[in-house]
Amino acid sequence: MPAIPSLGGLRGRGNPRNGARGNGRNRVQPPIPVPLSAYIVDCAVYVDGARLPGRRTHAEAIKEVRRRREGFVWIGLHEPDQQQIQGIAEMYGLHELAVEDAVQAHQRPKLERYDDTLFMVLKTLRYVEHESPTAASEIVETGELMAFLGLDFIITVRHGAHSGLGKLRQDLDREPERLKAGPAAVLHAVTDHVVDHYLEVTSAVEDDIEEMETHVFAPRTMVSAEQIYLMKREVLELRRAVMPLATPVRRLAEGFTRLVPEDVRSYFRDVDDHLTTVSERVANFDELLTTLVDATVAKISLQQNTDMRKITAWAAMITVPTMIAGIYGMNFDYMPELHWKFGYPLVLVVILGICLLLYRIFRRNDWL
Repeated sequence: MPAIPSLGGLRGRGNPRNGARGNGRNRVQPPIPVPLSAYIVDCAVYVDGARLPGRRTHAEAIKEVRRRREGFVWIGLHEPDQQQIQGIAEMYGLHELAVEDAVQAHQRPKLERYDDTLFMVLKTLRYVEHESPTAASEIVETGELMAFLGLDFIITVRHGAHSGLGKLRQDLDREPERLKAGPAAVLHAVTDHVVDHYLEVTSAVEDDIEEMETHVFAPRTMVSAEQIYLMKREVLELRRAVMPLATPVRRLAEGFTRLVPEDVRSYFRDVDDHLTTVSERVANFDELLTTLVDATVAKISLQQNTDMRKITAWAAMITVPTMIAGIYGMNFDYMPELHWKFGYPLVLVVILGICLLLYRIFRRNDWL
């Protein structure tokens, strides 16, 4: 395990050719290595399903398991870099391509086999709390969880600040019967944990979509199409996390590798059932949001038509007094009722009568 060099020691090293000027501005300080312990969340040895007491490094843990010829190692990592994970990769025989994927992240859910090691990628989800789905800018936050599965070890690599496995590990430590099946039981527990969280997130998203649907069809409210498209984008994040995972889980349930015993495969079948439920929900979300977009566009068009009819009706009524006033404003001497005492009141009555007639016609046709 690399040690952190002291800053004082670094300052004291100068260029021998420059003497005291070796501390000059041109010398580049070497990077300070970060110890692997900063990335290891937990490292434990399990024998017959029970966790052995004591703290061990990753090298000590695998040596202990192979000395006993029983048990397995579970190492949890959080966002390691290439340099720090390299020691574990060499000790546990991890494939370089899988290690690269685990470090860089941004992978789609998948299951790959490298010699005697499985590499599985899962997307984690977190529901972002908000006051209303019609004003939220983000609803679902995603992360990633990778797992290396071997005959006597499992290494989990987590990216993101949510969906931590600390509580899951504590629960498994209290139930050693579940871990007697070996590291495959941990892989099942992790997958089941992620998929169960999918169910929680989709239930919350379903409530948001129902609330948005209520706003769309409410008589005096209007939801922008942009907000519904935002919700569709969040549902797309769900699809990217959920849909590709179906094939890896089904392969594990069908005996894709001897690393997963028969008694653990049946549990993966249960996970597959839950994942199918989530997939169906997400597919329904997409269809429903497409319908809401169409309904919103239709409602906007109807509102615009209604507004246009109102504008047209008021313009027609305003045209009547404008036309009559325009005629009598031409200042001709010989015009009807021009010199009659009751001409002005009569013109006002005619204007008002025509306007009232038009108003009743427009009201009867629901233009006003």
